[in-house]
Amino acid sequence: MTRRLLALLPAALLLTSCGGGSSSTGGLPTIQAAKQYTLGSFGPSRPAPLGKPVRVSFVILQPNGKPLTQFKRGAGPHTGVHLIIVRKDLATIIHTHPPVHADGTIATTVTFTLPGPYRVVVDAYPKSGIQPNFQLFTSLVVKGRYVPKPLPPFSKKQVVGGYTVAMVGQPDLHAIQAGFVHFTATDPQGKPVVFTPWFGALAHAIFFRQGTLDYFHTHICSPSETACAAAVGSTRISGKSDKPGKLTAGVLVPVPGTWRLFLQFRDHGTIVTAPFTLHVKP
Repeated sequence: MTRRLLALLPAALLLTSCGGGSSSTGGLPTIQAAKQYTLGSFGPSRPAPLGKPVRVSFVILQPNGKPLTQFKRGAGPHTGVHLIIVRKDLATIIHTHPPVHADGTIATTVTFTLPGPYRVVVDAYPKSGIQPNFQLFTSLVVKGRYVPKPLPPFSKKQVVGGYTVAMVGQPDLHAIQAGFVHFTATDPQGKPVVFTPWFGALAHAIFFRQGTLDYFHTHICSPSETACAAAVGSTRISGKSDKPGKLTAGVLVPVPGTWRLFLQFRDHGTIVTAPFTLHVKP
C-alpha cells in the first residue's frame, strides 16, 4: 500500500482541521493553533532494557483531547495500528500490530536486541475521518553503548535465517514516481516460499531514508485483494504476489536519497525480514 504524501509529513503537519481567524490585529487575522492528533502516555519513558521484554504503550489523542478508540477493521492491511520501531542507523526494525483496548490504550511487548536510539512510528487507520490513515512519531532509547553501523552498500541478494531473497533486475527509482522492485524468495530447502497472510498482507515493504528517517510503507497482496492499493494524488500503486516465491513491491517515495527497504513476509510461522539498500534519484 502506498501512503498519501500527507502521511509522509512530520506529525506536526498532520492537520485534522485548521484554526480560523478569531480576532485581528492591524487588519490581519490572528490564526489559532491547528488541531492535530498526538501521542499520549507513551512508555517506556526511560531507557529500555536490552535483551529483555519491555512493554510499549500509548494512546492516540484526538484533537478534542479524548483517546481515539475506533479504528478500521476487516480484511486487508489497512486496519488498526501499525507500530514500527527502527534504530537510528537502520540496523534493525520491529514491526507489529498491537491490540487496542476499550479505553484506547495501545500496548504490546517487544524485546530490543541492539542498544541505542530508535524512532517510533505509529501508523493509524481511524474508523472515520478526513484521512484514511496518519502517522505520529516519537523516539526511545535502549540501554547500552551505541555504536552506529555503516549502511551496507546495494546488494541484490540477502540470506536471512536460511531464506534467500533476491532482487530481479536493476531498480531504477525516482522520487515521487511510481516504480516497482521484483523479488524471488526461497526457503532453507531452496523451495519457493508460499506466502501466508500476515497483518492483512502477503508481504510488507517498509522504507526509511538514511539520516532523516523519512518513512514509507507499502503492502504486497494477492491479485484478488482489492483493499491493497492506495492513491497518491492521481497515482495508484500496489504490490502483488501471483505465485509462490514471487513478490513485486510498489515504490513511491517522496524524496531522493539512500533508503533502506525492509521486506517482510511470513512462512509457516517464521517472520523473515530481508533488508536492502536502495538509491532513489531525483
